[in-house]
Amino acid sequence: MTFPIRGKKHRHSVAFQRRRMQSEGATASASATSEPSSSANGPFDRSSSGNQQTQRPGFVIQETTAEDEAVNLASSTLSSVMSARTAAATLVPDVFTSLPLIRDLLNTESSQVQDQTIQECLPFISRAEAKIQYNAHGVPHLDRKRHVQFLHKNLRKLPAPYVAADASRPWMFYWVLSGLYAMGEDISEYQERLISTVRPMQNTTGGFGGGNGQMSHLAPTYAVILSLAIVGGKDAMDLINRRAMWKWLGALKQPDGGFQMSVGGEEDVRGAYIAVVIMTLLDLPLSLPRDSPAWSREGLTLLSGLPEWVSRCQTFEGGISGSPEKEAHGAYAFCALACLCIIGEPHIIIPKYLDVPLLISWLSARQYAPEGGFSGRTNKLVDGCYSHWVGGCWPLIEACLDGTNPSESPSTPKLSVGSLYSREGLIRYILCCCQDQSKRGGLRDKPSHASDSYHTCYVLAGLSSAQHKWHYNASATKMESSGTLSSPYQWTSEIWVEDSQIYDEEDRVRTLHPVFVIPEGAAEEMRAYFSSKGGF
Repeated sequence: MTFPIRGKKHRHSVAFQRRRMQSEGATASASATSEPSSSANGPFDRSSSGNQQTQRPGFVIQETTAEDEAVNLASSTLSSVMSARTAAATLVPDVFTSLPLIRDLLNTESSQVQDQTIQECLPFISRAEAKIQYNAHGVPHLDRKRHVQFLHKNLRKLPAPYVAADASRPWMFYWVLSGLYAMGEDISEYQERLISTVRPMQNTTGGFGGGNGQMSHLAPTYAVILSLAIVGGKDAMDLINRRAMWKWLGALKQPDGGFQMSVGGEEDVRGAYIAVVIMTLLDLPLSLPRDSPAWSREGLTLLSGLPEWVSRCQTFEGGISGSPEKEAHGAYAFCALACLCIIGEPHIIIPKYLDVPLLISWLSARQYAPEGGFSGRTNKLVDGCYSHWVGGCWPLIEACLDGTNPSESPSTPKLSVGSLYSREGLIRYILCCCQDQSKRGGLRDKPSHASDSYHTCYVLAGLSSAQHKWHYNASATKMESSGTLSSPYQWTSEIWVEDSQIYDEEDRVRTLHPVFVIPEGAAEEMRAYFSSKGGF
């Protein structure tokens, strides 16, 4: 698939805009804070004086054409209210209240939609929304009570149109339970209901379907297992048929190293990630069943060729695609990184199989300014769910870079890379743009979209990641088990506190494991339980 590339990929990134503002010094500052209706200062304005071109370092502002008139009209409307917004946002950094300093000259449908999204988000980020109460730093409080009510409603009887989402019921359980935990809620009341609901979804051949009588598929199986880990308890864990699960994973394992999502289904990075999540949480044997389509000789395992297959999914941009030779996507990037972090230690395995500098470049380009949120693909719009899918990549990348240099002694102190993305920008986007401020509650993609349990879960996961710092402890004592896939149980978190913290402590949410995205400690409990049981 081909798609238009509009100039440099970093054109709207937070880091790129900050560097641009710093390099232009007083000129950039004056441009960002002055009356933006001036054609010389309006970054959306393509016009120039007379027939001449106005040239600045690194780019050219072209003469206005007939095709640009519609965009100029929209830009003029936006510019007319920018001075009022700027006055109301004196405590918000200019990078989050100003129009992009550099903009591509090619007018496409993608660039028009991007302009509309900026116009949609700016009033919320620049404190121009009169109905919203902002703190001194220009962000609203997390409306915890309303969001909790919204999530509870999603586990009750749903309207008739939800019949179309019957196969997604396991996902709804996970999204709601994970979101409620992040918000500090007690979820024990749902344990018995969850167990009785998902029990008929398990097939005797292994795995779970999306509903009663539906074929097994890795996506709902992942959601069910994580949901059972969240509610915890012996009854929840004993529900899972581990031997059948192991046999079923063998049927999904492919000769090229990857995993199909279902028998005869698509093979992609989701399958790679989910398969190793299941293996490690259930403490399954890694030996390959003889009836697996990937079995050809003794010694092959469920992991044979898997990291190499993941490596082939990295694209020329640096991101990760669903399968080799496809387009890079933020969710696949998380799945690939998390998969590798289960197989081995991040500072060793990630550089071995991925081009880390190129991946960092692509991930950095996913955070936009002035919005502050993440997009999932090149030339796509910010979306609240990528607060996790892209934002969740950063703890894994940071752990990769924080790792001990193999040439150094294990006792050599490690230098932390700190934060590689704008936590402030992401938190501003989440609290300003992703909260449904109506009675409905919940969190959403962006202001023009309705809230739903999917976005509520992953927006909160992204907020949690931005509010905490995760560390991979390579020297930690590995948990007592069969010794396989123990790497993901060596993570510890700490509260991320900055002098310029823009949210109050009452707006902090709980931690979710950076690899499994479930409550911290839940994965360890499930793994320990199945390790203590030994064989099947």
